Amino acid sequence: MSNPVRDAVLFLRGQINTRLSQALNARDRTPRVVPPPLAEVIGGERSPMALSRLLEGRSNAEREAAVASYLEARGVPFARHPFESSEGSGENFTVEIGSGRRVLLLIAHHDAVPGSPGANDNAAAVGILLTLLERLSASLPPTLRVRLLFTAAEERGYLGARQYVREANLAELAGVLSLELCGIGDSVAVWDVADETPFLGRVRAALEGIGLRRDESYNIVGRIPMFGSDHRAFAAAGVPAYGLTLVPAAQAEALRKFIFSPVRSAFRYLIRRPAPFDTYHTARDSGSTLEPAALAVALRALEAVVAEVA
Repeated sequence: MSNPVRDAVLFLRGQINTRLSQALNARDRTPRVVPPPLAEVIGGERSPMALSRLLEGRSNAEREAAVASYLEARGVPFARHPFESSEGSGENFTVEIGSGRRVLLLIAHHDAVPGSPGANDNAAAVGILLTLLERLSASLPPTLRVRLLFTAAEERGYLGARQYVREANLAELAGVLSLELCGIGDSVAVWDVADETPFLGRVRAALEGIGLRRDESYNIVGRIPMFGSDHRAFAAAGVPAYGLTLVPAAQAEALRKFIFSPVRSAFRYLIRRPAPFDTYHTARDSGSTLEPAALAVALRALEAVVAEVA
């Protein structure tokens, strides 16, 4: 059910986010990314790095259309979820893999802030899910259905996700992970964790099952005060839902101070931020900063979560 006060707060946050990014990026002299022809990407290599180029450097309207074009060209059945509201409009896309009754929902938003090529935020995550789609289609456990949700307007207060939640059957969801900033780093962070849930236990078991160690190569993090993502629309409706991000382990202490000190973060936004936030929402968020090893870890983690939840 919609909460008018929360929606108003998120709308204002989205407006500030968009306007501030637009103003700062307009003054940035970083050379603009020229995206490759769409047909070249669609017909090329199918890896997270290669598929991030599907969106990098394109306008939000082009990014949205590119996701649909890729799915159509690959012959992947998908559902369109267009929406229009006083806060804005856009189109979400869902792909169903498998036929189980329980649903694991994995999310990647396809939009970016104005003036940013949007490679790590969030073309990398879209590339990861499109690669995962190919792998799961061949061998998905019969007890689980995986739903990939590509959302619009995440940068405007999770608008696409909020619109989707209003229409979705939330009772069938075993859990939700939204992918954010998954292209830089060597440590997995599962964040916005408030309480222990069976789904969180399975995510933790999956990460440890592929050799990651808690507080070293993966971290479980509480509520993030300044940043957020699409999973929050589901968490507000009572669904176990978390963000999943890759971060550099070497930057752990700097990241902790940056993320959990919102006032200090506001000042550092104008000065210096630790990776991966040094390119976040900037004109420097290009594919040249993405790390294949980080993308591989994120993909392996998701495959493990799918197997564990099943």
